[in-house]
Amino acid sequence: MSIKNIMVVGVGGQGTLLTSRIIGKTALSEGFDVKLSEVHGMAQRGGSVVTFVRYGEKIYEPVVEEGNADILISFERLEAKRYAHFLKKDGIIIVNDARIDPMTVVIGAKSYPENILEDLKKEHTVYSVDGGKIAIELGNPKVLNSVVLGLAAKYIGFEKEKWLEVLRKTVPLKTVEINEKAFLAGYNL
Repeated sequence: MSIKNIMVVGVGGQGTLLTSRIIGKTALSEGFDVKLSEVHGMAQRGGSVVTFVRYGEKIYEPVVEEGNADILISFERLEAKRYAHFLKKDGIIIVNDARIDPMTVVIGAKSYPENILEDLKKEHTVYSVDGGKIAIELGNPKVLNSVVLGLAAKYIGFEKEKWLEVLRKTVPLKTVEINEKAFLAGYNL
């Protein structure tokens, strides 16, 4: 198997780090060498959070270089746009169709770009989901990352039961049931 390069991006508090850990642990449980790298930025203040997950027979470095990502998982539209240049030509974007205004937009210094998903679809294969809406319908808005991960899992590979097994061992114990429901909601889209 060739090396698989995945980027997970979002805004602080959306579960970007947890999602990358679940992906990494799932690949590890399947016998792959795995490397993770995290770039937190201003995560505590709603800033960008970027993680890289690389797996294959042997991985020597954790960072995905521009133009080499197979999959970009984004928990917010603008973050997908910001990091789309990391994708391979045939890479795919899994995006949570949500808007979170960065501080520059909040203070009026810049405006939030229009038609982000439409523009991304001109150059990339894009699968979008309103993970926040689904998570709210399930009763917990904090599990939107599990909804998006469920959708992404179909394109990453591995058996559904393997994903669920790792998810159960990784999320906080009191949230296992709701995270399973959220993952399956995304997976079954």
